[in-house]
Amino acid sequence: MSPETTVASPANPSRSVGSVFRKLFASPLALPLIGLIVVSVLMGLASDNFFSVSNLLNVLRQVSVVAILAVGMSFVILTGGIDLSVGAVMALAGTIAAGLMVKMGMPAGVGLLAGLLVGLGLGFFNGVLVAWGRMPAIIVTLATMGIARGLGLIYSGGYPISGLPSWISWFGVGRVGIIPVPVIAMALIYVIAWVLLHRTPFGRHVYAIGGNEVAAKLSGVKTERVKLAVYVISGLTAALAALILTGRLMSGQPNAGVGFELDAIAAVVLGGTAIAGGRGLIFGTLIGAVLLGILNNGLNLMGINPYLQDVIKGFIILLAIYIGREWR
Repeated sequence: MSPETTVASPANPSRSVGSVFRKLFASPLALPLIGLIVVSVLMGLASDNFFSVSNLLNVLRQVSVVAILAVGMSFVILTGGIDLSVGAVMALAGTIAAGLMVKMGMPAGVGLLAGLLVGLGLGFFNGVLVAWGRMPAIIVTLATMGIARGLGLIYSGGYPISGLPSWISWFGVGRVGIIPVPVIAMALIYVIAWVLLHRTPFGRHVYAIGGNEVAAKLSGVKTERVKLAVYVISGLTAALAALILTGRLMSGQPNAGVGFELDAIAAVVLGGTAIAGGRGLIFGTLIGAVLLGILNNGLNLMGINPYLQDVIKGFIILLAIYIGREWR
């Protein structure tokens, strides 16, 4: 065996392993997964109950509403936009649905359908103003947030609307076997979102607009239609989240969802999606939402002051954004 062969042969496995690690850490999911594992281990060390099956299922159930909101937010942010109205849209959709069932005496199915239409309608409203009105998304959705919140308070008189049919609770607290219904709904919505983003021309157009809207338009992408569609999706996911929250609370809450838009944005960013758009994976958003849920749950189990929890989460989000920026 020649000296050259002796030297080259042990080097090949090392290069191969290095290549695997480079590919692994080049994935947008690398940092979110590392963060999730590290935080989970730390929380597990801090609390004996953290890794119990009941606690983990409870974490997933608790994060389901924000995780579903974050699906629509992912579509919007991938195009370079933002949607600050999702929390208020969720509240209005749940309030209208509950009001039609309780105040108007309509069948539950009609009320739930109306709630979904409220989400779709407000998403369409946002999309038209952003895509064809060429107004800044942050201003449009901030205004829509105020409109939706105000309409919900006017319709309900500022009070929760309770007295819903008992079976509505199934959406919020029901189980299929040991798996909570909100967790199943969350998983299905993420699978559908993954198919839309990664297996359809629409998904490719979403990424193209976020990467370079002018180039996308010149290449034939109907940018206005795509941007309209992502805001409609955001409104729809807000309404679906409202269905779960209404079932959990068994009432329409006009004040529900305050601050949820910030949690949804945080989940998207923690999941590795570029805030400027064009880069990110939908399952990264799911990891980001679960990471937020684990932080909340673990800090509660440790008895950390709720106000201090907000400070800790804020610093962690800033750190995640900074590390992601430097890494990529």
